[in-house]
Amino acid sequence: MARRGLTATGRGRASSAVRAASRGGGGREVTARCGLLARGVLYALVGILALRVAVGDPGGQEADRQGALQELMGKPFGGILVWAVGIGLVGMMLWRLSEAAFGAAGPDGGKPVKRLAAAGRTVVYATVAFSVLSFAAGGGGHSGDQQSRDMTARALELPAGRWLVGAAGLGIAVAGAVIAVQAARRSFRKHLAMGGISARWRAAVGFLGVAGGLARGTLFAAVGGFVVYAAVRYDPAQAKGVDDTLRSFARTPAGPWLLVAVALGLILFGAFSWAMARWREV
Repeated sequence: MARRGLTATGRGRASSAVRAASRGGGGREVTARCGLLARGVLYALVGILALRVAVGDPGGQEADRQGALQELMGKPFGGILVWAVGIGLVGMMLWRLSEAAFGAAGPDGGKPVKRLAAAGRTVVYATVAFSVLSFAAGGGGHSGDQQSRDMTARALELPAGRWLVGAAGLGIAVAGAVIAVQAARRSFRKHLAMGGISARWRAAVGFLGVAGGLARGTLFAAVGGFVVYAAVRYDPAQAKGVDDTLRSFARTPAGPWLLVAVALGLILFGAFSWAMARWREV
């Protein structure tokens, strides 16, 4: 009986090793953690730029990915830093691609819905990585707001374009709502390996995840809402990028305080991404 138990244990370890190897092993972990670090840099910079907008800084960059990259480029060794962020985001794309192909970490990581979600994230991060690397190579391009309006205008010209734009906007808004709800429910905790970490650190990471996730979800939901409004009005000028959306928060009855809250939340989400780079199971 003991020999059989040892044999079964050995087989279990071997199968686990095979699954780990098929999922990329150490290479997968490196790409995931580099990608999370790069994502954190972008969100933290966008949050800082949005905070500048809230306090009325006239010389600040646009509070979006383009503005964050321009801000980073202006720092010492800025070009190297932008390339590093772009390469990190390529790592993020490869990590999500491996999840789509082989399944994510965890007992339910191989479910079709999980793989489909990973495939969608692969496309998103491929687009973001391409944008960052193009910027690093000298292709500044248009602002995020202008890109949003141009894409909406082209989509509206397609057959059933209004419905396509509306569906895309609704999808973004729903994704934002899901992000916010998952953050409020602390769903991210199941992905963290923080065994042996003090309760104080766990509480700190939990706070970052909730506050940052709520701000990120709010931003996504608002961006999607403006895209839906552009479809309803059949007017691409109503679509807003991240910068215009953040600025619209300052024009609500809450005044600049809503923008301040969202900006601080995005900074916290950047810090949460760095914490995930340290403790997330991949």
